[in-house]
Amino acid sequence: MSGAFPISSAKFGTLGIKSNQTTIISKSDSGKKLARQIDNQRWGFSVQIITAKRSDVYGELMAFITKQRGSKETFTIIPPEIEDARGNEAGTVLVNGVHAVGDTTIAMDAFGADGAGRFKAGDFLKFASHTKVYMVVSDVTSSSNAATVTIEPPLITALADDSVVLYDNVPFTVHLTNDMQEFGVSGSDKDGNLYYEYQFDVEEAL
Repeated sequence: MSGAFPISSAKFGTLGIKSNQTTIISKSDSGKKLARQIDNQRWGFSVQIITAKRSDVYGELMAFITKQRGSKETFTIIPPEIEDARGNEAGTVLVNGVHAVGDTTIAMDAFGADGAGRFKAGDFLKFASHTKVYMVVSDVTSSSNAATVTIEPPLITALADDSVVLYDNVPFTVHLTNDMQEFGVSGSDKDGNLYYEYQFDVEEAL
């Protein structure tokens, strides 16, 4: 692990979110489609950093990216556009019971209140001591401070009872997908100070 992306000083101009799921497709002699998936879904991001002067942010950003040694190291990133969950939950939510690898419905309790929209489809979740990030795929309504939450992809690691559920400021553990990283110049201000821009792609490290 090689630190956390310096998000406090680097603002995203654009953000593309990817879900990479390997599917093997074949056809029988009768033409029937046969599909098999490998349990290796990974999130990815394509990011463009808005222009800034080297004295403002690019010195720090260049150093951080260089420290990654191409795609060798991993780091955490919290994309600002998705750092806040869409749901209205504000408490400390816990996993209710033990869940096995492959589960997609997760019992949770200790919701801060009851009602609809505790989590919403498209919210990202992460479980304590896990590195994988999951997505809520159906809106969640709690009753008696409990609910069943449907996620994708299926769990890749078993869940223990009372594991804490992280739903805001979810950090993704990622690596750069390219060994070549390029910082470009997009113009200059009236005093001749250059404005830099930077684009990069990352993929979740499992």
